[in-house]
Amino acid sequence: MSNNQNETAGEAIEVEDLEPGQEVDAAAVAAGVDVPADPENGPESDSGRDSAPADAAGAENQDDDVDPLVEEGEIAADYLEELLDLADLDGDIDIEVRNGRTYLSVLNEEGTSEDLEILVGRDGEVLDSLQELVRLAVLAATEHRSRLVLDIAGHRNQRAGKLKDLALEAVDKARSTGEPVHLDPLSPYERKIVHDVVAEAGLHSESEGEGAGRHIVISVEG
Repeated sequence: MSNNQNETAGEAIEVEDLEPGQEVDAAAVAAGVDVPADPENGPESDSGRDSAPADAAGAENQDDDVDPLVEEGEIAADYLEELLDLADLDGDIDIEVRNGRTYLSVLNEEGTSEDLEILVGRDGEVLDSLQELVRLAVLAATEHRSRLVLDIAGHRNQRAGKLKDLALEAVDKARSTGEPVHLDPLSPYERKIVHDVVAEAGLHSESEGEGAGRHIVISVEG
């Protein structure tokens, strides 16, 4: 070993002897001493360490800011797009969030709905089943149950208009006779429409029965 090397080794700096901010000769590093990085310019400075976690935290915050109802609408729309492609059907998907619920509607670009009727079925039976499949797709993706409402070819809109007329007729009958009026069994969504119409008319309504036999009873007094 040369004299220069001996001198360098002899001048090696012990890490525990370092003072904060102390400048270290390069020879100390050559002698194999691990020297803490410069607190301001080192590769592991506070600014360098914190930048990646901060960016990740920012991305997480952005994800947290996404409205869950908007998110489930997008997931449902993706599922429906794949279904339409498989069935070789054309349709535009519209997403709307109102009153704490997500609504999706599928219509043809030309405004005609004959091709989409196959996804509605008799009395909306296929549509109801498809709606449940879409809700399951949302559940699988988010681990949260969905109450989204799916409409295809304007079926539910047309049905809602008929239900409102039916509810108003029942309201008039209840008022004129003073007797409770029992309606035919309806789905939960359809019952909600009737309940809203009856409440707006100032009468009382409640659901009775179980399962497929659950129906609404309208009366003048609760």
